[in-house]
Amino acid sequence: MATIVGVILAGGLATRMGGGDKGLLPLDGSTLLDKVIARLAPQCGTLALNANGDPSRFATFGLPVIADPVAEYPGPLAGILAGLDWAARQGADMMISAAADTPFLPLDLVERLQAQAGATGAKIVLAASPDDTGTLRRHPTFGLWSVSLRNDLQAALERGERKVVAWADRHGAATAPFEADGVDPFFNINTPDDLAKSRVMLAAAQAKRL
Repeated sequence: MATIVGVILAGGLATRMGGGDKGLLPLDGSTLLDKVIARLAPQCGTLALNANGDPSRFATFGLPVIADPVAEYPGPLAGILAGLDWAARQGADMMISAAADTPFLPLDLVERLQAQAGATGAKIVLAASPDDTGTLRRHPTFGLWSVSLRNDLQAALERGERKVVAWADRHGAATAPFEADGVDPFFNINTPDDLAKSRVMLAAAQAKRL
């Protein structure tokens, strides 16, 4: 079986939140990043955090912090490359990526991405969920990536490629669908309003479990 590691993408600039690290925002007594780690770590064991700047601000999480290998914040593709390079150093064959601002990510994310890769033979599998109209929408920061593609991704970034889906589709990316079940598991927090909404969603989810 392929060895899989996980990388949490936290290298964005969070401009709609006024800057800073979205993953460090408070939610229900902890942080967004705490929530993401709690849901993802049991699925893949070894985790790293992709973030730029001083890594010491993430010291309390106990994760290796890997910076983008490309300057000037070119977007999540650079974070994926950072993750693939780190995964290669761990001797892993595959990497799972997830965003740092998604506190409801699926508890079976890795299992279902792996299953789709096994069924299709694809080297990239992107997660997807239905939008408000029922149309399946892919989530490019949630995927399974073959470490064998890292040199190709390096070259693509050097050519100026910035769109995750465009690069992924050139490599025959498959799609793994996830149901919303009342809450979009890939709901991400971009604005203060999103953060307030996530508190309501979390309270509703906790009440449902009581």
